[in-house]
Amino acid sequence: MTSSENILKARILIVEDDKVSRKLLTRILSSTGFKNVHAIPNANHLLKFYRQIKPDLLILDLNLPGINGFQAMQRLREEYPDGFLPVLVISSDDEEHVHLRALASGAKDFLGKPYNRAKVLVRCRNLIETHLLYKELSGKNQELEDKVVERTRELRDSRLDVIRRLGYAAECRDSDTGDHIIRMSRYCACLARAMGMPDEDCELVLATTPLHDVGKIAIPDRILLKPGPLTPEEWDVMKTHAIIGGEILSGGDSSFLKMAEEIARTHHERWDGKGYPAGRKGTEIPLVGRICSVCDVFDALTSDRPYKKAWTVDDAVKEIRKMSGTYFDPEVVDTFIAILPEIRVIKKDVDALARQVLQEIKKDPVQLDAEQGR
Repeated sequence: MTSSENILKARILIVEDDKVSRKLLTRILSSTGFKNVHAIPNANHLLKFYRQIKPDLLILDLNLPGINGFQAMQRLREEYPDGFLPVLVISSDDEEHVHLRALASGAKDFLGKPYNRAKVLVRCRNLIETHLLYKELSGKNQELEDKVVERTRELRDSRLDVIRRLGYAAECRDSDTGDHIIRMSRYCACLARAMGMPDEDCELVLATTPLHDVGKIAIPDRILLKPGPLTPEEWDVMKTHAIIGGEILSGGDSSFLKMAEEIARTHHERWDGKGYPAGRKGTEIPLVGRICSVCDVFDALTSDRPYKKAWTVDDAVKEIRKMSGTYFDPEVVDTFIAILPEIRVIKKDVDALARQVLQEIKKDPVQLDAEQGR
């Protein structure tokens, strides 16, 4: 409930061209205890004063020189289309059609001249109380909306954290760290943006690409961690990770899971149709799959693996250029090469972070405990 003290602190703006009438209204309100009463003689600069004062009550004369009361209310409605306008109109014209037009124009109440002190105070107080309650309710609604946004953000972050951990679980089976999926997701998001994908989809790419190899959790270690070349039979088993990953991520209705499934299933398809698991060709392969394919091979080439040493970035780019039109979509390759400076920065930043983490891991436990205050 709005207190009398809050009502008396309300901001009031009077717009009345008649000097005597203006002073009378000001005196009535001030003598009753209202502390923030402002008065102006016309509505020519009403919007400016309204923005400055932000009144809880606007007492507005209809018959003003220049911009009249009806025009003033029209401008206020245009400025604040969704707001509550606490307008009390005043006029010596007591005809019903004037009252109706004023109310239809946005006024919340009507006060006739000459003024009756009791009516002035009751109607001003009622309208101020209504406006203060409206602001209080709007504030609570905004607070609830903010809580919903925050809770939604927390749920999204929790979901992404689970997904990243699942991606790490798959990645760490054939890598000492999870930095591959960090690089991969950033490469893919950067390339997707350069390919013209909407920002919302680029965010999805960043979030879903860590799951591209989630199917590897089902591949036996003797195959996944084999230091030498795979036999044809072993290679057939290895290729099933794309199908398994797609199955793990299938069945969801969210755009997130749909994109994640697409990437898991199609990032080993080839532009010429000779990839796996389905032998899709050209634009039959979703764009996210074509993007992930290039980024995955680039990162594989430039990273140490059980069966090879890391290539230089320049050598990896030469190899990718050779595979344009066979393994890879030529347009995706051209775009990747065009953004190579950004790709280099991502690789440098993630590799530096990985080295820092590795150094922390290798620290003497006693020293690490001391640094962390244990």
